[in-house]
Amino acid sequence: MSRPIILGIVGDSAAGKTTLTRGIAQVLGEENVTTICTDDYHKYDRTQRAQIGITALHPDCNHLDIMQQHLSLLRSGQPILKPNYSHKTGTFEAPTYIKPSKFVIVEGLLGYSTRVARDAYDVKVYLAPPESLRAQWKVKRDTQKRGYTEEQVLEELQKREPDSEAYIRPQRSWSDLVVSFCPSTTDSNGQLDVKLVLRPTIPHPELTRVVGEDSPTQSAIRLGLDRDMGKPVDVLEIDGHATKDQVVHLERFICDELPALSNVCNPTSDTELGKVSGTTGEMIQSYPLAMTQLLIVYHMLKATKAI
Repeated sequence: MSRPIILGIVGDSAAGKTTLTRGIAQVLGEENVTTICTDDYHKYDRTQRAQIGITALHPDCNHLDIMQQHLSLLRSGQPILKPNYSHKTGTFEAPTYIKPSKFVIVEGLLGYSTRVARDAYDVKVYLAPPESLRAQWKVKRDTQKRGYTEEQVLEELQKREPDSEAYIRPQRSWSDLVVSFCPSTTDSNGQLDVKLVLRPTIPHPELTRVVGEDSPTQSAIRLGLDRDMGKPVDVLEIDGHATKDQVVHLERFICDELPALSNVCNPTSDTELGKVSGTTGEMIQSYPLAMTQLLIVYHMLKATKAI
């Protein structure tokens, strides 16, 4: 029996994990994807955390032993009885029987916090938006969907900061890709740029063949060398003002690198890749997001060939 391909998406609260996951799952086919949130492995509910004085980001506030056991079971194709934590009510609900699909996407706060957990993933992504942008996203989400006031959200962010620095951000070092969306310095329509750190821990497409100094995409899509956490990396940058024609150039190259992609995704057509909610709730097309999702799908499909 072939095992599932497991993608990890780790980042701090409101870093954009669900937005990134949604498009990937829809492109791969939701019937082929099992999505799990490691926040379900909290040890204490919201009231208990307040009484104890611990944040949900602290390892001691989570059943990491059960989480890593479940990840190992899923990797071997076995089912789990997953706990459920409701962010809306701050309480636990009945567990869910989960059978892994062809692909498993695991998103959450502490997904790379143990070696056993890290060994379960085929592809590891870390989301690292600027803290000021993440704060904006968290205020918007928690006030609109979780019943908090803006003052409560900002107070919680301040309270969580020591644990974010101690336990969440260090997980960046274990990722294969670091994704950093940030406000564009040139786009006035609110589109975000993206900076993708490509670590040599997995084989990336040979992008130098399509994103070089003489490339027609050079003004909006750039590839360079840098260091991240002291180690040499490739860095792919895509501006929010990138045009459809510029993105098609890169998209076709990636799809040609892995023919299976041509049957799965085409981010410049009417697909869910790159779709994000705008400031007034309307759905807008983000080419930086689309290309990020496409590159992650590329690695997931590449992993299926490896096994």
